[in-house]
Amino acid sequence: MATPDAENIPGYSFLKYVLEALVEDRDQLHIDPSIDQLGVLLTVRVSDRDMGKLIGKNGQTVKALRTLLRLIGGATSQRVNLKILEPQKP
Repeated sequence: MATPDAENIPGYSFLKYVLEALVEDRDQLHIDPSIDQLGVLLTVRVSDRDMGKLIGKNGQTVKALRTLLRLIGGATSQRVNLKILEPQKP
C-alpha cells in the first residue's frame, strides 16, 4: 500500500477538519491514509472517551461521515472507505 502526501488524498482534509471539531483529545486523533487497488482507506484512531462521539447515537455520526466520504470519492472517481480502530488500552 502506498501512502502519498496526505493532503492530496480525497476526503482526508475534510475528515481531519470534521474530527478535529468533534473530538476533545486532539493529540490522540490519528488519521492514517492509504491507497491500494480498492481505493482510498482512511483509518481513524481516537481516545476512548471520544469514541462515543465518533460513532454517534446508533452509529449515525459515522454513517453520515461514510456517506459524505463516498460522495467526495465519487467526485474524484475513487472509492473512499473509513475504518475506525478501537482505542488502545494501556
